[in-house]
Amino acid sequence: MTDTGKKTTHDAEEDARNRDIRIYVNGEILHRDEARISVYDSGFMLGDGMWEGMRLYDGKWAFFDDHMDRFFGACKTISLDVGMDRDGIRAALKRTADANGMTHDVHCRLMVTRGVKAKPFQHPSLSRSGPTVVIIMEHSKPVDHLAGAGITLATVPQVRGLPMSQDAKLNSHSKLNCVIACLQAEAAGADEALMLDPHGFVNTTNACNFFIVRKGEVWTSTGDYCMAGVTRQKVIDLCRTNAIPVYEKNFSLYETYSADEAFLTGTFGAQTRVASIDGKPIGTGDTPVTTRLRELYKQLIARDIAAQADP
Repeated sequence: MTDTGKKTTHDAEEDARNRDIRIYVNGEILHRDEARISVYDSGFMLGDGMWEGMRLYDGKWAFFDDHMDRFFGACKTISLDVGMDRDGIRAALKRTADANGMTHDVHCRLMVTRGVKAKPFQHPSLSRSGPTVVIIMEHSKPVDHLAGAGITLATVPQVRGLPMSQDAKLNSHSKLNCVIACLQAEAAGADEALMLDPHGFVNTTNACNFFIVRKGEVWTSTGDYCMAGVTRQKVIDLCRTNAIPVYEKNFSLYETYSADEAFLTGTFGAQTRVASIDGKPIGTGDTPVTTRLRELYKQLIARDIAAQADP
C-alpha cells in the first residue's frame, strides 16, 4: 500500500495474519481469496443492506446486546429478514473467530444484504433467494498515533441529511454520502470530514461521532442527524455517572473552533483526539477530559467482558 501520509480513525497496525483470514459467507468459511458474492447481489448493485462493527476482547464481543439492538432495529426498518436471531449471529461469529484462531484485538464487520436479485433492477421483490450474510474479522489494533497526535478535520459542504431522505442512524451499505464527504476533506488537505446537519450545526464526521469539550463540559450533537453510535452513547453515559457535565445540543463552528478539546468516538478507535479543524488548532494539545474518558471507557469494556458468560 502506498503511504499517502494521511491518517484515519481506522488506522491499524500492519498484521501479516490478515492476508490469510477466513471469511464467513452464507454459512461457509472461506479463505479471503475465495470469498465471493454474486454481481447480482443487492448489496453490490444498490447498497441494499446493513452492517455492524464490533470488537473482540478476550474471546468476547464488547457491548454485544447494544450492537444487536442497533443491527436488528436497522434491518427491521428496511424490512430485511436476517434469516437468524441473535443466538444465530453469535454462533456465526464464534465459528468465524474459531476458524481464524482469534480471541483479542479483533475487529468484525457483520454485513447482511437483501440477497441475490433475479434481475438487475431496484425493486426489493427481485431479491428472492434470501439474505446474503458475510462476516469479516481482522486482527486489528489501533495505531498509537491516533491517541497522541490526533487527526485533522475539514468542514465539508456535504451534510448529514434529513431522516426522511436517508436516516443517518442506519448503518447502511449505501455510504456514498460519507464517501463524498471524505473526498472533500481529502481535497482540503485534512484526514477526515466534519459534517454539518441540514441546519448548519456541527454534527458528525464521515466515519465517527463528534464531541467537543468547553470549560470542563462535554458537548455533542442532538443526535437527530448522526449515526446511533454505541460508543457515543457509552461516552454520554460515562459522563453522567462520573459527574462530567454532558450536553446533547446544537452548536456551531464558532463554539467548535474555540473548544478546549475535541474527540471522535467509534467502535474501532474508541476515543480519538482531534488536533485541528479547518487548519485551526483545537485547544493547547492538553486533553485531560478526553484522556479521562478514554480510561473510563477501557474500564467499562473490562467490566462488560468480565460480566459475560464464557461462550
